[in-house]
Amino acid sequence: MGYENLKRGDKVVYATMLKEIERVNTGLELIPSENFPSEATLEALGSVFNDKYSEGYPGKRYYGGNKFIDVIENLAIERAKKLFGAEHVNVQPYSGSPANMEVYLALMNPGDTFMGMKLDQGGHLTHGHKVSFSGKLFNAVQYGVNKETELLDYDEIRKTALEVRPKMIVCGATAYPREIDFKAFHEIAEEVGAISMADIAHIAGLIVGGVHQSPFPYIDVVTTTTHKTLRGPRGAMIMCKERFAKDIDATVFPGMQGGPHDHVTAAMAVAFGEALKPEFKNYARQIVKNARALAESLMENGFRLVTGGTDNHLILVDLRSKGVTGKEAETALDIAGITVNKNTIPYDPRKPFDPSGIRLGTPTVTTRGMREAEMKQIGKFITAAIDAKDNREKLEEIRQEVKALCQPFPVY
Repeated sequence: MGYENLKRGDKVVYATMLKEIERVNTGLELIPSENFPSEATLEALGSVFNDKYSEGYPGKRYYGGNKFIDVIENLAIERAKKLFGAEHVNVQPYSGSPANMEVYLALMNPGDTFMGMKLDQGGHLTHGHKVSFSGKLFNAVQYGVNKETELLDYDEIRKTALEVRPKMIVCGATAYPREIDFKAFHEIAEEVGAISMADIAHIAGLIVGGVHQSPFPYIDVVTTTTHKTLRGPRGAMIMCKERFAKDIDATVFPGMQGGPHDHVTAAMAVAFGEALKPEFKNYARQIVKNARALAESLMENGFRLVTGGTDNHLILVDLRSKGVTGKEAETALDIAGITVNKNTIPYDPRKPFDPSGIRLGTPTVTTRGMREAEMKQIGKFITAAIDAKDNREKLEEIRQEVKALCQPFPVY
């Protein structure tokens, strides 16, 4: 992608973009919520579909001229249905947090009780944290993981649900390295008369690829972003059983949003088409193989991992045995050309802005074509960088080794 028009029209933005491309190509992006979409997806994202207003839904718009927008939106919907086996799909939510809000407002009233996973134990802000709309508008009862196993305790979750009788139970996580039992969550919800909801933003691509169990046909309502492991544009969608469709669609538009971002919908359609191809299953399997190989490399180098490993794309590292904080590790690794994020671990004694852990993931390096051998080397780089956190010269040496590893695997 040459960006020749941008080069002529805005040299400052163009120059900054070149620097970002260099950073991506010469470094290791290991944040598990990030990925690199195909050039075809990016072309759709920066296309003429950016220009149209299309309030409403296919066949029922408030503006004229939406004949081809309807084609694109229907295509995205049908491909999503085929990928996930969903009864109903809405591809208009702007992002994951708005999608979650739209589900809550469609199916609950302010003040209603719902259950969600604690942020500091692997959940998301929108699963009921007190600083989020989800914790301010609703009575959010939070569940976590077992302190000893660091795994979801379904018996304890059931016990809490029986006590508080929530209107909805939300499952899904942003920092949980093991499979989630959607059937168990739905059975708990059924027992207490609650709606079951799953936020699969992180694992959507793994579900499509058959390396994580699916929330369907069990869960009532499912939200997801479309980038992360699904490797699409920055967007979101809501999938649900047919009986919830009318309320959810009305809450998305006109309840919460105006016109959808049709260029994002077009890019979703492209990405979903790619995910329907057999090779995407190979990609998803390799994400998990790479995560396990990286986890093994880190454990061989003396790191303790939350839950002792991973079943998915994500690794949560407890740095306390190394005498390093998450913030210190993130900073040192950044100098070495390795991008991660500091992260709380379950029952973390430290504060969120300087927690005890870091969070790693393998979607982006897998997109680049890296495999288990590269993961072993990345584990050694991470170890060396954290051990040399106060040695700028050593970190710069590691940076050059990282560049050499990345050279055969360009993104752009």
